[in-house]
Amino acid sequence: MRAAIASAVDAPLTLTDREVPEPGPGEVLVRITACGVCYSDLNLVRGHYPFARFPVVPGHEITGVVVSAGAGVTSPVPGTAVGAQFLYDSCAHCDYCVRGEQILCARKRVTGIVADGGYAEYALLKADYVTPLPAGIDPVSAAPLMCAGITAFNGLRHGGTKAGSRVAVIGSGGIGALAVRYAVAMGARVAVVGRSAAGEARAKSLGAELFVSTADTDPAAGLKAWDGGADVILNAAPSNAAAAAALGGLAPDGTLVLCGYSAEPLVLPVQPMVLNRLHVMASPSGSPHDLRDTLAFSARHGIFPEVRPIGLDEAPAALEALGGGHAAGRSVITFG
Repeated sequence: MRAAIASAVDAPLTLTDREVPEPGPGEVLVRITACGVCYSDLNLVRGHYPFARFPVVPGHEITGVVVSAGAGVTSPVPGTAVGAQFLYDSCAHCDYCVRGEQILCARKRVTGIVADGGYAEYALLKADYVTPLPAGIDPVSAAPLMCAGITAFNGLRHGGTKAGSRVAVIGSGGIGALAVRYAVAMGARVAVVGRSAAGEARAKSLGAELFVSTADTDPAAGLKAWDGGADVILNAAPSNAAAAAALGGLAPDGTLVLCGYSAEPLVLPVQPMVLNRLHVMASPSGSPHDLRDTLAFSARHGIFPEVRPIGLDEAPAALEALGGGHAAGRSVITFG
């Protein structure tokens, strides 16, 4: 099988041929249909994950079809279309795991970072951590839902989004665009915070009623003028500074949710947080039940990202373009 390999930090991906693996106990062999090229894949090769294992096949926005199963696996059966996510597996025994919050397990492992992922024609995955795809959805456009989708959806609901909420989304890239559409479908009013007015038309097309350009307006002031501020601000940008600049745009009792972030410390003014009982939280992608909810909600409301299908040979260039900030659309590796 063909596979792309990340061999070391700051090393380019290499393409190689490997034997198709055999599933062991608790595993399924999945023939990959599609795998999204995610910013986390870039973070892998940039060395942002000290727990990463090299060499490794990147990719955790996976859709495919189960072709065989190892000992002890009764579901999913061969022929089932499934998705696989950032969470590869967990210990299955701690309090978080038994509560269905496997994403919080201290011993969790990450697909495409410590275990081989989806930049290959086949992948070995844990049967209990893959999710059946809802009937009728396109597995190529659905691939980014396995990371960008679940991150946006879960961040919104953990942040307290409900019908009538005022939700501000910082950034309208992969996670941000989906967050806007999910929030609108949840019945929220939505604002988008972007760097320049050039993004306003796209934000409005996604369903936002307000666009705040940080080149022209202080984001906190712009959001505070929006009927008293946002109930939820979801940071989808890879910038702690962008999140901090918008904090003052929260309404009292509001919540800043970090889905995007950067390496530097997050510095926030404490007094307004105390006086207005503001909340700040971070949200990782999610557990298997969260992915089921994300896929069901996406299918019900027809929320799927726009994608650009590419071949595996194009994956190194797509990752390089992502790092250079000139990626053209959401790249998804597809396999015939």
